[in-house]
Amino acid sequence: MTLNHHENSKICSGIAFGHAKKSFANRSGTNGEPILDIDGAFANIVRIGNQNVGITSDGIGTKIEIAERAGIYNTLGFDLVAMVADDLAAMGIEPTNITNILDVDVMCPKTIDQLMSGLATASKLAGIAITGGEIAELGNRIGGFGNGMHFNWCSTAIGVAGEKIISGKDIVPGDTIITLAEDGFRSNGFTLARNALERCYGKNWHTEKFTETQSWSEVLLTPSKIYCPLVNSLKRENIEIHGASHITGGGVPANLGRILKPNNLGAELNNLFSPPRPMQAIARMTDVSDRDAYTHWNMGNGFLLVTPSTSIDAILGKAATLGYRAQVAGTVTHGPVNIRIGKTIYENPGK
Repeated sequence: MTLNHHENSKICSGIAFGHAKKSFANRSGTNGEPILDIDGAFANIVRIGNQNVGITSDGIGTKIEIAERAGIYNTLGFDLVAMVADDLAAMGIEPTNITNILDVDVMCPKTIDQLMSGLATASKLAGIAITGGEIAELGNRIGGFGNGMHFNWCSTAIGVAGEKIISGKDIVPGDTIITLAEDGFRSNGFTLARNALERCYGKNWHTEKFTETQSWSEVLLTPSKIYCPLVNSLKRENIEIHGASHITGGGVPANLGRILKPNNLGAELNNLFSPPRPMQAIARMTDVSDRDAYTHWNMGNGFLLVTPSTSIDAILGKAATLGYRAQVAGTVTHGPVNIRIGKTIYENPGK
């Protein structure tokens, strides 16, 4: 199965960024001027007075339908925080604040309470403050599954960038790539997952058991891990990091390729974490090849750190102390920007 919609997504993102970039000149030489000199980064950086501020926006996509099917809403806040806070962390930016927008069809206080309770818990873990938000009631402009409140949920986060940015420009051949484990899908690839489960089990697939104690919908709601506390800690201890990659849409090749691209480097990955069992099962249901699966899902690897060999022990030790599973996954190679995962080569995946 070929997942061609990723190509269309790249084209649309390129169009949007092209128009946005034209606006950078609007703040030239004054507060709010974008100062990042690379395209395709996980976040942007603007200068306000003497402070560099990171900023990024994202949402949680169709994972919302899984919550509607399960009637469980208090885990989605972890996904919302992870999508933006870890994009900032991938640039070496310490996330500080988050705002959020809920577009709903009708107001449901119970559901909103669950959503915001989860967001508050996730924000405490990430060390950020929720400093703004909006709930917009849009009626039939918003749809979803079942009879409850339907909604879309997006956020913007800012953070302290400092002078030292992790952009990938410091990466050199021979650097080590460390992977941090992820147990779920984060907030990517759920349309493919839902379609596969419906073909296999029918329209009420969410009630089917994946294990004796968990339904498929409960398994798919596994909250995203939040990696920024680890990155913040590594930076505070001046542990050297040359690059960082948040593995979301596009999977390992596209997101690692984004930070290898500035220096036209490649990578050999021969020790990634194995995909979680639900991911493996859905791949079999949809006849998705390993090649396509690694470009669509995180495959058990939520965040990558690129580091000189002298930092390996410190990073692995700090990760273990903070409760993250981490291991050496591979090595940076000379260009071109090709990434080998096992025997599969992805050519120029970060373009």
